[in-house]
Amino acid sequence: MTTPEESPAPAAEQHAGTVAALAEAIRAVGRSGSGSPDEPSAPGSSAAPRADGPTADAQRQAALTAVAEVLAAGGAPAQLAPAAVAALGEDAAEQLREDPWAVLSLPGVRPEHADGFARGLLGPKAQPGDPRRAQALVAWLLEQAALRGHSAQELGEVSEALRAQHVPDAAGALQAVLEDGRVMPFQEELPMPPGSHDEDEEPPVRTLLALERLALAEESLGEGLVRLLSTFAPGEDTDEEPVEDAAEEPVEDAAEQTVEEGAAAEAPVQQPGPAAWEAAAEAAPSRSAQELVRTAAGSGLVLHTGGESARAEPAALLHAAAGLGLRAWAATWTGQGRDALAALLPEGSPAADRIGTLAELLYGERLPRAVDGTLPLDVLVVLDAPLLDVETAATLLEALADGTRLVLSGDPGGLWSAGPGRFFADLLAAKACPAVASRTPDFGPIGELVSGIGIGELQPVDAPDKEVVILTAKDGGEAVHRAVQLLTDSIPRALSIPSEQTVLLTPGHGGPAGTRALNAAAKARLNPGPGRFGGFDPGDRVVHSPALGVNLPGRVLDGDAAGLHLELADGGRLTLSPQQAAKLRHGWAMTAHQAVGRRWPAVVVVLPEDAAGQLTRQWVYTAFGRAERHLSVVHAAGPALAQAVADRPAADRTTRLRSVLTDQ
Repeated sequence: MTTPEESPAPAAEQHAGTVAALAEAIRAVGRSGSGSPDEPSAPGSSAAPRADGPTADAQRQAALTAVAEVLAAGGAPAQLAPAAVAALGEDAAEQLREDPWAVLSLPGVRPEHADGFARGLLGPKAQPGDPRRAQALVAWLLEQAALRGHSAQELGEVSEALRAQHVPDAAGALQAVLEDGRVMPFQEELPMPPGSHDEDEEPPVRTLLALERLALAEESLGEGLVRLLSTFAPGEDTDEEPVEDAAEEPVEDAAEQTVEEGAAAEAPVQQPGPAAWEAAAEAAPSRSAQELVRTAAGSGLVLHTGGESARAEPAALLHAAAGLGLRAWAATWTGQGRDALAALLPEGSPAADRIGTLAELLYGERLPRAVDGTLPLDVLVVLDAPLLDVETAATLLEALADGTRLVLSGDPGGLWSAGPGRFFADLLAAKACPAVASRTPDFGPIGELVSGIGIGELQPVDAPDKEVVILTAKDGGEAVHRAVQLLTDSIPRALSIPSEQTVLLTPGHGGPAGTRALNAAAKARLNPGPGRFGGFDPGDRVVHSPALGVNLPGRVLDGDAAGLHLELADGGRLTLSPQQAAKLRHGWAMTAHQAVGRRWPAVVVVLPEDAAGQLTRQWVYTAFGRAERHLSVVHAAGPALAQAVADRPAADRTTRLRSVLTDQ
């Protein structure tokens, strides 16, 4: 339970009342802490909006010049100037002079870099105990934790990390940081130890620190989920309401009902009653689909779990809701997922044009907002829900009007979001709403293999048509050779699956068999060339990652003064500026994290000898599950694969959502 001063007040008031109460806890942690977190590179923060036009351009150029001068004075590369202006605003130069450690908020900057920059500007006045340094370090540590999926960190871990950075008074520094308000503290009750029977015994607690934006996102999520549950009102049966073949006879097309000449209609929709919902459930194609329709009929928030075959069940729900005349919509993580879901609908379904990606739903124009800014929907079905981080999920909840039915569907065995939190897993654990577990299995050798992995078992499967092939390799170099041979020759020749429909998946980008090595070898075989457009040639397979967790596979068409022209796998074309193209990666090989939300006819999973530390059951389940018809595994990781499946379910994440929901 989250108990800032035992008050149900909003987050800002909770924060104000907690700083003093936590002072003693902070001092205690100053005497004994726990391990230091890892330290990947830090993301930049959002830039403040600015005016357009020549004046704004002149102001920006002046800001860039001023920042470059300050960076040079501190011994930092002037190339950081654009990132500094983006992160700190057009007064970035002044901010950096006043607080040199603010440079730590820029992408790729580490504490040792910031300390060197501060010494360059301040000379001997730059000391390890400077309060500005502690402020920057705490924010940086929490940002690094967010990159690893944590929405909060235990106080002891942060304190120990500060000591590792030679902060002389970690407890005092933390207290000052909390008083500043950029970091929010929370106390959370832990389960009682086994064998505790004393009713008067106080439960143990832990103190968590969270960046303000993540703390508020989880608070907002809790409030939004409770709002949907509390404002839900089921319909009532009427004499006029159709109760037979409800899923086959649409009352009115939702697109016509909600949108008229680009504006959302304000008239509420007549909610169907229990009899109409029951008729729709009876028409659903499977027992699990029927259960999902019945559950959605009676609750404003429903969770649905299952594998690839189970995606037919939310499709059945969408078809049923649209057939009942409701303003129903479904959202998927990728364009491929959108098209696959549409293919599961019956021919002529009224829901055929009511499926889009989550980005299209939240930021596109396919579904215009109502006057109050909410989405004009009665039912929203979100597939791939485990991929939603807490900030995206909070944005989604804020966009839903009171009384909207929200159905969150996903495979709990797959990888979590690229961003912080474990939204779907925390909801399942909290048991805050009805949940429907699909009984539809994934058939075939690949489905059997992946289902076994999901329960911690890596067992051989019968694959008479070579659906699953396991190859061993002695090291990363041999693994690359075997993988590229499968991609370019063996799979196309033996299975008639062209290279364009096969992907190589590996745990990381670096190393002897990471994506860089695999892509270089694949390009040399499939599309050799000089890389005349920033390292790319027409015909190269690529993956464009415009934001964390968003990965768009495509193919290079050409390049010119305007930029690099791509054809995306999900349809459409895109031109990348030289700055954007500099972050583009080749796409014959990807990580499993880049592949979520998609499937390929054939997948080659490459497990090099250095992969042991990156493998979890969740990763293996996701990587193997990307294959539709054929899976090859090039295995050089020895016993690490079986150990990961049996003993390491997932990389742990520290989050607050479950406690927030308990408090609601």
